[in-house]
Amino acid sequence: MQVVYHLGANSTDEERLVRGLLRANGPLAAQGVIVPGPGRYRPVLRETMIKLKGGPASRDVQEVLLDAVVDADHVDRLVFSNEYFLCIPQRVISEGAFYPMAARKVAAMANLFPDDMCEFHMALRNPATLIPALLARVKGASYEEFMGSADPRQIRWLPVVQRILAAVPGRTLTLWCNEDTPLIWPEVLRSVAGVGPDFALDADTDVLATIMTEDGMKRLQTYLASHPPATIDQRRKIVSAFLSKFAKPEELEVEVALPGWTEAMIDEITEAYDRDVAEIAVLPGVRFIAP
Repeated sequence: MQVVYHLGANSTDEERLVRGLLRANGPLAAQGVIVPGPGRYRPVLRETMIKLKGGPASRDVQEVLLDAVVDADHVDRLVFSNEYFLCIPQRVISEGAFYPMAARKVAAMANLFPDDMCEFHMALRNPATLIPALLARVKGASYEEFMGSADPRQIRWLPVVQRILAAVPGRTLTLWCNEDTPLIWPEVLRSVAGVGPDFALDADTDVLATIMTEDGMKRLQTYLASHPPATIDQRRKIVSAFLSKFAKPEELEVEVALPGWTEAMIDEITEAYDRDVAEIAVLPGVRFIAP
């Protein structure tokens, strides 16, 4: 059995991935891909990891878990998704560090089904927009309380990914940039589900629908139906062309107004993020989905 964990990260998904795959539950289950509803597995997985304290689950515990989250008799691939798998927004920046508990959490998840193949999937996001997005979700906390002693220029993804890889050696970590999601969403969905490019999914345009005008979305869907793209690259070129004409500016532009943040600082954080992504994409153990 393959066990897949979609880790978010925080403020990148808004439950779109699991909702999109659940809409194809029947066809996916016919291929042995089981996507349980979040209510069935999130409390159970959390409680089990707490009881195990990061240790490997026994065969009996694994059977209890499967009985709790799956009704199907045949499971080839089991998909779990939760942007809080690594931590809640309040804890993303804690102890003066960025996702300091990530390695421990992924190791605990791998130990839920220690004898099975395990994969992790996660979107990265530019800290220059991630930090404001997280702060907006932490009600009642000031910027200073949220950041603690952390310097925003030191919020880097490369060390986080390196720690995750070291914690689960031999496991595959599939990553992509949240900023690229509108162009690569169909590939992300199929990567998590473990199905090929020809597998039909209604959720392919879910992300585009949030950033394009209604008229533009209808035109795109009509065009794709009458001119089916022959390749992934061709589809991305078509989507890019429609986005350039019909994207909602307010959905693409992120206002950053935080104490002490200047344009120069935002540029510095973004440049560091771009460098990190370039290094992360070629790390052993990483499969990177790029447009």
